[in-house]
Amino acid sequence: MSKPNECGKPLSEEDRRFLAKIQADMPITCDVSRADFLLYRLLDPERAIVALHTRPRSIAHTRLSAADGTIVTPHDEPLVFRALKQGKRGTGTGMIRSTGAPIVQHVFPVIGPSGTVIAALSIEANLLEHERHRRRRAPFQRALRQMQHMFLRGQLIGAESLQPFGEHDGILVANRDMEILYVSGIATNLYRRLGYGGNLVGRHLTFLNTGDAELAQIALAEARCVEAERQEGYRHWVRKVIPLLPLPGPLERYLGIRPKEPPKPDSVMILIHDATAARRREQAMRVRTAMIQEVHHRVKNNLQAVASLLRIQARRAKSDETRAALNDSVNRILSVAVVHEFLSQHESRVINIRDVSQRIIAQVQQNTVPPDKKLRFTFRGRSVYMPNQQATACALIINELLNNALEHGYAHKSEGSISVELEDSGDHVAIRVVDDGEGLPEGFDISEETSLGLTIVRTLVQNDLKGSLSLTRRPEGGTVATVVFPKNTLGGDETWIEQE
Repeated sequence: MSKPNECGKPLSEEDRRFLAKIQADMPITCDVSRADFLLYRLLDPERAIVALHTRPRSIAHTRLSAADGTIVTPHDEPLVFRALKQGKRGTGTGMIRSTGAPIVQHVFPVIGPSGTVIAALSIEANLLEHERHRRRRAPFQRALRQMQHMFLRGQLIGAESLQPFGEHDGILVANRDMEILYVSGIATNLYRRLGYGGNLVGRHLTFLNTGDAELAQIALAEARCVEAERQEGYRHWVRKVIPLLPLPGPLERYLGIRPKEPPKPDSVMILIHDATAARRREQAMRVRTAMIQEVHHRVKNNLQAVASLLRIQARRAKSDETRAALNDSVNRILSVAVVHEFLSQHESRVINIRDVSQRIIAQVQQNTVPPDKKLRFTFRGRSVYMPNQQATACALIINELLNNALEHGYAHKSEGSISVELEDSGDHVAIRVVDDGEGLPEGFDISEETSLGLTIVRTLVQNDLKGSLSLTRRPEGGTVATVVFPKNTLGGDETWIEQE
């Protein structure tokens, strides 16, 4: 028999691993059980806590919200305290206080390898689902009891990696001889779509030319859960096969004896999910993504071709002013091309502006810095991801501010450093271009500045980013150009995604 729970005593390493296994197997077990699973741990003789609440994906939840961390008393949950303190299972009816929904509660002690009660599991099903379960055929009821018993003993090998069992998934149960014992209504309809009509109960599993028998044989031979996806005609099915061990006899249950040799599975439960619609959506998304990436690739190539034409024109220009204007246009076009290059290489519709900034810095160094200038460029800042429209605006802004620093800060200086800084403060993003050049002239007023570069920056900041632009002097010499804009008021229908 199990030993009672000792309050305050830490679990052994073996018991901790066992409890972790129970927690990992809770999702699939509660899905198949169509019930909420609540795992309780004893805090002291008068208090227990919900260590984990797992809610099924296969049916509506009995509670409005997860109960993790809820503390209960013997008055609140008498069956739970009976299991924790005495190691006895119990069944009762009750009502969820938050919803008033009637439930049927089955409580089991969780006995660790040390033979001590280390937790209590409460299986809560709404009354309607409990009545439905009572009307299901005996082979399924037995199979579910086998699964739950294996779960409580940590014997569901590989269950933690199984995909969830959903509301529209089917169930098939077969014995070790591959005879079909039970087929749920949903499973019957799924097999009918493949041309298997009539009653499948009593048939051999190999009658279904669908790979079920092969997966069942693997699960039985290796005593572990197996999952596989297979295309059946034009449909995509995901099967999860759970080998089921025979239930212990009454004496073994009463004494809590664990067999020295692990028993062999005597049946399997096959969970069937029709993933056809999801796979078609994924395929359509892959095609759409590939088309969008190809469009961005062609746009990038066209922009680079335009930039090449402008370079040729700049080399033939006789006026220095014309040549400078054409080179500025080349840099602006290449800044936009950088964004399209990133979009053509990645499936995501958001761009890391840190990568864009570093690419634009490299372009400015290569195309704009005169050979006689010794300027050092640096970048500081974390990753900030933004939609392509905002990334394009930021790319143009960084390009213009870098060129502005070069043109006005180092006209009479041959050495210096320019840094681009990116700061994410949560609600806002700040871009700073800092140089140690000649600084702003006396009486400078950004609102009266009419240069093309700053006009472009001001327009992009105000209209596209809904932000602000400032130019200030550095005390130690040079200029700081700062662009600040909010995350939550960006235009477009795409949202911010931040990653590390």
